[in-house]
Amino acid sequence: MRVAILENDRLPEGLAPAGMRFADYYERMLRAADPAIVCDVFHTPAGEYPQDFARYDAVVLTGSHADAFADEPWIVELRRRVTALIAAGTRLVGICFGHQVLGLCLGAPVGRAECGFTIGRVAYRWHDRTMGGAAGYGLLASHQDQVKALPAGAELLASSELCPIAGFTYGGHVLSLQPHPEFDEAILANIAARMRDSLGERADAALASMAVPHEGAAIGTMIAAFIRGERARQAA
Repeated sequence: MRVAILENDRLPEGLAPAGMRFADYYERMLRAADPAIVCDVFHTPAGEYPQDFARYDAVVLTGSHADAFADEPWIVELRRRVTALIAAGTRLVGICFGHQVLGLCLGAPVGRAECGFTIGRVAYRWHDRTMGGAAGYGLLASHQDQVKALPAGAELLASSELCPIAGFTYGGHVLSLQPHPEFDEAILANIAARMRDSLGERADAALASMAVPHEGAAIGTMIAAFIRGERARQAA
């Protein structure tokens, strides 16, 4: 299986181990779930895209510190290309910023969350038990924007207390998630520390929440199955 990772940001110096790209977290997650997956990385802010998306079994849209609804030229171009990929039936996976891009391209409103910045381990309710199999997962999150309504024709996949549209599927070929299953506690702790002045007590709450391990590996397995065109058995 060959996957194109559209990398929508670069990691600030010191946030992650030296030499590790943002896309490396996604590749690590996918290959841990299925070593047969091969990933090619394209850095979209630099205008990098596959010459032929048809070469790939799936396209993964990473997170970003940018706003999915911004009018920066690279973001406008990304939305244009993603809209075309959706129309073509390309298998797409979006995470955080990627989730919001997919929402926008499917006609849903996206904007700042009324609750403010969300960071830490968050409990998500899982609405489609054929994808993932459990009733809920604890996953790492870091975002201030949200998809505000379910896109027309989409099916709700996940929600949390403060993020009602935390995941959805569309047309059998789109999988979209607000949380970060690819992250580990170290990078999220570094993000919280860098934002301590603006987050205040939320930074401490985020660190405390991560005392319980997150379940990103289970979601990585689900994403790999989705890329292969599989779905989990209906949970009992």
